[in-house]
Amino acid sequence: MVACATLGGTMAQGTGSINSDYKDWEWSADAGERARLLQSPSVETVPKSGESQGNGLGATSALGAVFIVVNAALGAGLLNFPAAFSMAGGVAAGITLQMCMLIFIIGGLVILAYCSQASNERTYQEVVWAVCGKVPGVLCEVAIAVYTFGTCIAFLIIIGDQEDKIIAALVTEPEEAGSSHWYTDRKFTISITAFLLILPLSIPKEIGFQKYASSLSVIGTWYVTAVIIIKYIWPDKELVPVEIPTSPSTWTAVFNAMPTICFGFQCHVSSVPVFNSMKQPEVKTWGAVVTAAMVIALFVYTGTGVCGFLTFGAGVEQDVLLSYPSNDIPVALARAFIILCVLTSYPILHFCGRAVLEGLWLRYTGVTVEEDVVRERRRRLLQTISWFLLTLLLALFIPDIGKVISVIGGLAACFIFVFPGLCLIQAKLSEIQETRAISWWAQVSYGVFMVTLGAFIFGQTTANAIFVDLTA
Repeated sequence: MVACATLGGTMAQGTGSINSDYKDWEWSADAGERARLLQSPSVETVPKSGESQGNGLGATSALGAVFIVVNAALGAGLLNFPAAFSMAGGVAAGITLQMCMLIFIIGGLVILAYCSQASNERTYQEVVWAVCGKVPGVLCEVAIAVYTFGTCIAFLIIIGDQEDKIIAALVTEPEEAGSSHWYTDRKFTISITAFLLILPLSIPKEIGFQKYASSLSVIGTWYVTAVIIIKYIWPDKELVPVEIPTSPSTWTAVFNAMPTICFGFQCHVSSVPVFNSMKQPEVKTWGAVVTAAMVIALFVYTGTGVCGFLTFGAGVEQDVLLSYPSNDIPVALARAFIILCVLTSYPILHFCGRAVLEGLWLRYTGVTVEEDVVRERRRRLLQTISWFLLTLLLALFIPDIGKVISVIGGLAACFIFVFPGLCLIQAKLSEIQETRAISWWAQVSYGVFMVTLGAFIFGQTTANAIFVDLTA
């Protein structure tokens, strides 16, 4: 944590303009404005201009920014943390892995704020475009689209998991062969929920109405954590003692827990708009904000991971709530909270992915926003329906949330480590200095290490996910 604060202080000493010539990017400024949509629905930012940058025209206080970052980090990913602790080899290994990664997670958030201030850009993908250039910018936007697409699949799987347990508690008939009803089938329940609730919320052009859902998500995640902790302290009488692993099965198994940690703590994509919405968008202040936010998220994820793992041991499910009995009322309420959180989060993630695809389409067709208004609604409907049907189809045939998280967790590592590392390297290389100070070399080395670490996590988790699917 101290290292991250030092990094933020060093960066704050000098901020210049980076790749500010839009002509070098070979894309329309009007088309780029259409891609300026990847921001938290609860963030109100001021219009981007050279005069407003850094003048404290935002409306978000430091405390409010902490809350927004915590909200962006916490989510349904906490359901997978007990399984991640099991894969890591126990409580000590899981906590140690989280703490080590958290240093670089906070460092990435500070780097993004520094580069946002230097490039005068307000969204994650625009910062990467401005600082790193066209190719990394396109790769970043494609990664965001794939990440949001995969997360939407995970959300639908979570809905199916929770509805299975809720229906099992409501249906009192004995489970005999062929006795299940068609309306209790998992594929039907996911589909009907998606068509009736998620699709209508995903079609609108704007999602301002969703900004009040953030409070519900925070309440839901905190309640789930509280239930899991209480159930560990006061376990059910029928709970059978289980074996608690104290070491990983193999030394490489520790790395399998990294995707879950990356997926859980990934709030970097929405962090740039939050930073620019602050009353005083300063790198030093931002360093304190994200440190406080990540510590809060650490306690939530650690409480969930440790207590869920110690309750069920090596037998914990990928979705920890599936390990509890169907008729447990407090857990049933937790399942209802998770469903509500996912129902409101899917449209937001889809909106972000659709915004990136729209920006890419307008940029490379060379069409301005004003010229394309007539076809925008038709294209938005086509994008939304195609996105919705593909995610639903994949969710129906990928019942294990762990498989999805193993893939999108690798992409989350790119947002946390690779792109911030590249931005830091390019930002320092663009500085005009007669002599390179030790701090300059230290920051460049830090950026190189972040890129290497992120590439390793992405490659290892992706290769492992493919290997498991091929051998399953």
